[in-house]
Amino acid sequence: MNKFTLHTGRTVLIDAANVDTDQIIPKQFLKRIERTGYGEFLFNDWRFAADGSTKADFILNDPKFSGASILITGANFGCGSSREHAAWSLLDYGFRVVIASSFAEIFYNNSLNNGLLPVVLGESDIRILTEITMAGSHYFLSVDLTEQKVSDGRSFSAYFNIDPFRRYCLLNGLDDIALTLEHEAKISDFENRAVNIGTLGTPVI
Repeated sequence: MNKFTLHTGRTVLIDAANVDTDQIIPKQFLKRIERTGYGEFLFNDWRFAADGSTKADFILNDPKFSGASILITGANFGCGSSREHAAWSLLDYGFRVVIASSFAEIFYNNSLNNGLLPVVLGESDIRILTEITMAGSHYFLSVDLTEQKVSDGRSFSAYFNIDPFRRYCLLNGLDDIALTLEHEAKISDFENRAVNIGTLGTPVI
């Protein structure tokens, strides 16, 4: 998992509440065994018509917002099924941060486990970011995990909360496997003791 300390990127808005995981990544695209390659299917039914043509009126298809890496959206983002692919597809598309007033709990945890930062801000802050983002195509935010702060370097600044353990993992790029490997020496020692117990019948001290 990539470390997350400070990210500065262009914002884009999907102004909808209760965006579920089937809308984020439809079920027919969940056949891959890798975590990569899902970005091209992100919001597939909103981005493309049945014949595969691009829907010009969907914001991610607007060239003005090309390269956006901070998604601003509505409440309860990521609700629905528990598929981890939703976080994978957002990351693979190029997003590093999703800002909303609330998230579905499983999606929130899946995001943190994969290096995608879900930031919870108050409704008033979301309204401000919504208005500024839609007023122009070149609005940039900086999201500082060390300071737990979102800022545009000018008029907007807001702090967000995050569990200290989750923050530590993101800052150090540690997923569940990497966390386990931090204790590799102790695990090896335990395994060796277990082998000795099984072989000799008594533990080796």
